[in-house]
Amino acid sequence: MNKKSLFYLAKRDALPWHKTWLIRGVAIVLALIFCSLITMLLTGLNPVQVFSTIFYGAFGTARKTWVTAQNLAILLGISLAITPAFKMRFWNIGAEGQVLIGCLACAACMITLEGKVSSGLMVVISLAASLLAGAVWGFLPAFFKANWETNETLFTLMMNYIATQLAAYFIIVWEVPKGSGKIGIINQSSEAGWLPVIGGQKYLLLILVVAVLTGLMFIYLQYSKHGYEIAVVGESHRTASYAGIKVNRVIIRTMVLSGAICGLVGFLLVSGTEHTLTTTLVGGRGFTAVMVSWLAKFNPIGMIFTSLLLVFLQRGATEISSVFGLNHSFADILTGIILFFIIGSDFFTNYEIHYQRSGKEGK
Repeated sequence: MNKKSLFYLAKRDALPWHKTWLIRGVAIVLALIFCSLITMLLTGLNPVQVFSTIFYGAFGTARKTWVTAQNLAILLGISLAITPAFKMRFWNIGAEGQVLIGCLACAACMITLEGKVSSGLMVVISLAASLLAGAVWGFLPAFFKANWETNETLFTLMMNYIATQLAAYFIIVWEVPKGSGKIGIINQSSEAGWLPVIGGQKYLLLILVVAVLTGLMFIYLQYSKHGYEIAVVGESHRTASYAGIKVNRVIIRTMVLSGAICGLVGFLLVSGTEHTLTTTLVGGRGFTAVMVSWLAKFNPIGMIFTSLLLVFLQRGATEISSVFGLNHSFADILTGIILFFIIGSDFFTNYEIHYQRSGKEGK
């Protein structure tokens, strides 16, 4: 004698984008309510005051707003870079190293070419070097995956460590002053190789470049032949082969593109905003970008909002730590709760719960 379940799950058809974001919006509201309870229980602080401080940390002044926009652009740019590979089901965990090797290539050009070429030509050479370095860092794991079925997750992850150690080595070679273990601001007096400041805001050019890149990536993935091939390869290598798609070529081409865009982000960091090189310059955003890409379901437009949410939480978390004298762990707790609710909301976008009357089946 079998009993029927009171509830059962059924796979949903693809939801319209507005319903998906409505579910996520509800999840965020519930997360904020839960965070309010946690805040009152653990600190005794007014939750409204805490959340207003989070908002102030991200958008409270013009400078804070520009910094938030710059952080958003960098995270979004890296997320766009890894999205073609992830849509192809090539697990590129090496964005951190691909961006850093682009930073290293740009810094090398700015340091070694100072006084030898004009600033404008140096920018062009630095851009080409960063794109090439990132493309090589994407090509290597793709080539081995396409020809010998190596594990791309481990391969790209290990490439991160190689990029970090290369950067660490050259930082010591170029350190100023000797023994300091850091480069400092590159070409600070001449500003050779620096990207121009437009509109009086040094972050504006970076933001505009990433905005254009977002539109181009959306068109590339949704409407181009290459985007179609990426989607088919991601569904099934066998189906792609039957359709006449050369899978190995698509894998290599897509990863070269992914690495090159990471190299571009590295160029924008060094030549555009930071003008220095450190091993922590990317700041873990290569790994955060994986979450952005997945949460947005590989949609470049959705990545704008997902990136904004994560940057907003990170900036706000730093602010409440300093304002209320709390250690950063508490801010991380709130961030983790919100992300948990958002990720959990994917269950409700993919499945629906049905109720049925309990009953007994025949003996």
